[in-house]
Amino acid sequence: MPQGDYIELHRKRNGYRHDHFERKRKKEAREVHKRSAFAQKALGIKGKMFAKKRYAEKALMKKTLAEHEESSNRRKVDDEVHDGAVPAYLLDRETTTRAKVLSNTIKQKRKEKAGKWEVPLPKVRPVAEDEMFRVIRTGKRKSKQWKRMITKVTFVGPSFTRKPPKYERFIRPSGLRFTKAHVTHPELKCTFNLEIIGIKKNPNGPMYTSLGVITKGTIIEVNVSELGLVTPAGKVVWGKYAQVTNNPENDGCINAVLLV
Repeated sequence: MPQGDYIELHRKRNGYRHDHFERKRKKEAREVHKRSAFAQKALGIKGKMFAKKRYAEKALMKKTLAEHEESSNRRKVDDEVHDGAVPAYLLDRETTTRAKVLSNTIKQKRKEKAGKWEVPLPKVRPVAEDEMFRVIRTGKRKSKQWKRMITKVTFVGPSFTRKPPKYERFIRPSGLRFTKAHVTHPELKCTFNLEIIGIKKNPNGPMYTSLGVITKGTIIEVNVSELGLVTPAGKVVWGKYAQVTNNPENDGCINAVLLV
């Protein structure tokens, strides 16, 4: 039985001591001075943590006070509403200003730069290294086990040439190299066979991104020039990102959804 329970039991039987609430009030009154003294003396990380906590408390306090003030404030009664009047927030609903379009474009570019998109598959199963690579034993000595063969689908650029076999660490089999993907446009509800330009991000890690490994959830860049997409400024979009939605090594093709 925890110690606190004995205290509760004793209080139920005998009640509080005669000066309990007075002592409690005085303790709470002294607490303010104690906290102030600690805040002035605290240094380093302790001081930073305390200041952060206190700042949050004060902000919450101010917010609560403001809410109470707002409820007691007297405000002017709105004028009579005429028939057919449109509320202020709907006045500019029809016309989209150019500034708004520009700001949206800038936001989109920032998101893409940061590597954050609204993706169809936000979470994917991580692929273990044993599943991704197969150990290749080379030479007369069986201790030479530094070569790895990639067992997943990969993409290499058109100007790619293999290193001499003696120096090649990662082998990308030519049967698993893909250059095209079936990309679905979510708004047009159409699928196009588009060329892959590059691999933007593999969720399993930067090493797989640099090797050009394509697994489920990978962000790839595809050539959308034949779709005739244009930017708000009127320029033709050449490359766009898409996320792979299937396991290409099982299906023998890459299926992806365009990120619009």
